[in-house]
Amino acid sequence: MNKLSILCLVLLVQSFCLHSNAQNRLKVAVFAPVYLDSAFNGNDFRAGLANLPKYMLAGQDFYNGVMMAIDSLQAIEKDLEVLFYDSKGKESVYTIAHKPEFESVNMIIAVFNNRQDVKPLADIAQTRKIPLISSTYPNDGGIDNNPYFVLINTPLKSHLEQIYKYLQKNLSTGNVVYIKRKGQLEDLIQYYFLEAARATPSLPLKYKTIELADNFTSQMLEKCLDSTVANTIICGSLNETFGVKLVKSLAANKSYECTVMGMPTWDGLKDLDGPDCKGVNLVFTTPYNFIRSLPVAAKISAAYKSQFYGRASDMFFKGYESMFHFSSLLIQHPTDIMQHLSDKEFKLFNDFIIEPFKISPDQPVQYLANKKIYFIKKLDGAYK
Repeated sequence: MNKLSILCLVLLVQSFCLHSNAQNRLKVAVFAPVYLDSAFNGNDFRAGLANLPKYMLAGQDFYNGVMMAIDSLQAIEKDLEVLFYDSKGKESVYTIAHKPEFESVNMIIAVFNNRQDVKPLADIAQTRKIPLISSTYPNDGGIDNNPYFVLINTPLKSHLEQIYKYLQKNLSTGNVVYIKRKGQLEDLIQYYFLEAARATPSLPLKYKTIELADNFTSQMLEKCLDSTVANTIICGSLNETFGVKLVKSLAANKSYECTVMGMPTWDGLKDLDGPDCKGVNLVFTTPYNFIRSLPVAAKISAAYKSQFYGRASDMFFKGYESMFHFSSLLIQHPTDIMQHLSDKEFKLFNDFIIEPFKISPDQPVQYLANKKIYFIKKLDGAYK
């Protein structure tokens, strides 16, 4: 693969129209971190011609998903123009926003991999009064008082609220232990969890809290467990190393029946599928649930394999879904798309419940966020 071939694809997207009626055509701008300039020296691929460097893969797969969604929209004769921009290119967001072709953009779809990239684009969306669909991490990027920023990756606060309700309903009996790790983020997680407890109209969840250092041992953890009842362990940390060590330590204590409530960072964490994590029931949350056995997912996966000779990643599906779903809604509701972001008319894989997000009820709206999450259950590496 050389720079020219990729650039041709990018230029094709920038001028890509799904219909010839320019007067009524809606326009969507897509931003993804493709790193074209940093990956090439002139027309020569810096890392050799065999493979793309790892840091390019996520953005490239999101781009591939967008492109395949454009093919699908074209097949059903949707009237749309798509502009694609490399967010890691030499031009700043502000330079791009002042280009003539950008002035009539109706919606922005973006995938970010750096918190500091979020706000400049969100500010432009707010100024233009058009939705910015943020499809992936990092989350809010410090956005405040911007009702045009739409966060599809459910905020951590919403995850903790739903986790608390899930525990109340499904895992409130037996021995419930909240494991805390020392740290500012862990303090925030515990605060959100306590806020959920204070807000519940039902009987609050009964549990005990234990703080463990990173170098805790299985013996320290065993003191929290009860061999006579089922144990529910709540991992109050996003630190993946800490979470994996927690599961491994529980797996080493074979005489205890344990379920661990994990964090959204556990989705796709391969270390939890290893043999030293066997025997522990895992439950964690995710805003995305791509069921690949569904006919539409199987068809898209087959198309991906035929074109790219590999397995479609979740990032590819996110690109496809973001482009197809929200562009279809824009075409259906060109003048009031903001009021229809939760519509299920063009659902592919996931439900989206887009609502105003506030840190607390008396605070102003920070942005719009997807409140829908899915609970994933796994045992010994297999989904239950």
